[in-house]
Amino acid sequence: MIIGDRLRAIREHRKLSQGEIQNRTGLLRSYISRVENCHTVPALETLEKLARALEIPLYAVFYDGEIPRPELAPPGRNGNTDGGWGASGKHARFLHKLRTSLSKMSVNKREVLFLFAQKLVAGKHSNGHNAAN
Repeated sequence: MIIGDRLRAIREHRKLSQGEIQNRTGLLRSYISRVENCHTVPALETLEKLARALEIPLYAVFYDGEIPRPELAPPGRNGNTDGGWGASGKHARFLHKLRTSLSKMSVNKREVLFLFAQKLVAGKHSNGHNAAN
């Protein structure tokens, strides 16, 4: 199996342009083209970004069939199956924007952001004040 061919097939099956994938991943369209034309082998982290942009689980990139099986695609735009928070409406839009932004950040910056969020939550519980105030 050639990863570039597989990524192109999934992108075309989902009727997405390379420009749309660029917007969703932060990767340059020219890089996406090099991957799809097998001139570049993407790193695993890049494959994860591409899978998120294509709204498929990472393992679906390695599925060796003609057309992606329907069960490989997450049920909703954000993969929320239980209809809870983030399944639709403004919360789904917020969650999508958050996921897109996080996918463009370096691992170190995501870790710093996560630690900051943990401190906000811990501060809320430790002193009885709302962290948003």
